Amino acid sequence: MDLYDIDNPDGPDHDFYRSLADEIGASSIVDLGCGTGMLTVSLARAGRDVIGVDPSEAMLTFAHARPGGDRVDWIKGDSTAIPSADFDYAVMTGNVAQHLGQEEWSRALGDLRRGMRAGGTLAFESRNPLVRAWESWSSPERSTRTTPHGPLVEWMAADEIAPGTVRIQAFNLFLETGETIVEDFELEFRELDAIRADLESASFAVEAVYGDWKRTPFQDDAGMMVFVATAR
Repeated sequence: MDLYDIDNPDGPDHDFYRSLADEIGASSIVDLGCGTGMLTVSLARAGRDVIGVDPSEAMLTFAHARPGGDRVDWIKGDSTAIPSADFDYAVMTGNVAQHLGQEEWSRALGDLRRGMRAGGTLAFESRNPLVRAWESWSSPERSTRTTPHGPLVEWMAADEIAPGTVRIQAFNLFLETGETIVEDFELEFRELDAIRADLESASFAVEAVYGDWKRTPFQDDAGMMVFVATAR
């Protein structure tokens, strides 16, 4: 889990989600797919209730143990575990949206809407499929880096197995122990109009789509799509 935080540090994406929470005066927040809780704990403060939801017990254990973890209510589960608490702000970060197949994605949006009050804000990001970033991710050549667990050798394969669906295989060899960990998962690269339609179907109105964390209006050549929507 410490490697996860090293590879996914606090940065401009978290700054964006924190600033949006402050702008809307969020008093109740749900972070779906909260992972190790780095952003989640930073959202918690006096007068603000924060819930982190994630299916990984290991991630949640790590999240609870981090400084400030006791200020957050951690829930193990998927979107169906989101309580109906009239949240006024919901986030999905780290491209969580892309880890959900279409059925899970539609259900997640519906579950989020049911847990939010009318007028609440939903924010998340998804990579722009027009850029086809995955085509540069495959790295059959192995690279080595130093980690708290000793030298780590890494390589990756990325293949589009269906239109917009990319299979990722990330290989991690820890030289000191000889252990190899393989992450094998699929990412959904949904087009802008498809995400808009899914949000509309779940009773969200799209307020803005940005192409970066500086809130630059989205253009087709942007690497990401950052959505801000309002629950109707």
